[in-house]
Amino acid sequence: MGVPLKRATVIGDGAMGTVCALLLAEHGTEVVLWSAFDDQAEACERERENKRFLPGSRLPDSLHVTRDAARAFAGSEMIVSAVPCQYTRNVWETIKSAYPHGIPVVTVTKGIEIGTLLCATNIIRDVLGPVPLGALSGPSIASEVARRLPATVVVASEDPQVGETAQHAFSTRTFRVYTNEDLIGVELAGATKNVIALAAGIVDGLGAGDNAKAALLTRGLVEITRLGVALGAQTATFKGLAGIGDLVTTCISPASRNRTAGEKIGRGLSMAEVIASTSSVIEGIPTTESVLELASRHLVEMPITSAVYSVLQGHQSPTEAIEHLMTRQLKRE
Repeated sequence: MGVPLKRATVIGDGAMGTVCALLLAEHGTEVVLWSAFDDQAEACERERENKRFLPGSRLPDSLHVTRDAARAFAGSEMIVSAVPCQYTRNVWETIKSAYPHGIPVVTVTKGIEIGTLLCATNIIRDVLGPVPLGALSGPSIASEVARRLPATVVVASEDPQVGETAQHAFSTRTFRVYTNEDLIGVELAGATKNVIALAAGIVDGLGAGDNAKAALLTRGLVEITRLGVALGAQTATFKGLAGIGDLVTTCISPASRNRTAGEKIGRGLSMAEVIASTSSVIEGIPTTESVLELASRHLVEMPITSAVYSVLQGHQSPTEAIEHLMTRQLKRE
């Protein structure tokens, strides 16, 4: 599977960042995982486990955790950015002076920044300037990947060499990576599916049934594809791993943070209560606002996203939102 990387860096010590570090290390690559917090970095190094975000997975001897950005970047041949979207800009502003210019950055972040309406690669480009960029996305629940359960994803880049490098660096016997040139589509699909997953969770929380959930996923895919095409993405991307593949996993998995958050809302909790109930970042909540603004700018109709936003803001109850969707004007599919 190509020549293994000698050294790689992962920025962000959450579950997905840790899993990425484990995958890279599987090829014998020396990996440095950067954490924003001294105590977390020290605990991971000492205990050889990320007990906070990925308990039960031993960190191999070739994987080190540090708070020191210069140490993290030293000698790196590829950098993985695994920082939640709304924190990506601040983190990269903090560490950019240590970044070795020209080294490829592959992001696994799924979200859209509030205000700028940028996905992760464009946020990083904003901070670092013109650097080689890629995005890895698809159905990849971190806890399953860590347990070596089979998973298949896609890495997208406008630079074929970046895509191929990441493909070979990440692919293992249980983690298969395809390449794709549609960077816009892959990132947008990864961000927007979290909004639909919130809706799927709300349906679960209400006990609205499998028919409702199947319709939600189907029509949700229609509206996120519609937005993607308006932004220049390829329709085929939304029919692939980054699109329907990731959408299905995120909408059905009990381990999905966004689906679980939606379920709590469907059972009566407010958005503020749901956010307070977990230490994890629920990317779909801020992304909903950004997606709606993008849709408005490009004159794209997104009724499910609009309904989710209305529920999150307390403008409608989940039951009222579903009733509103069901009684919209009849039309052709």
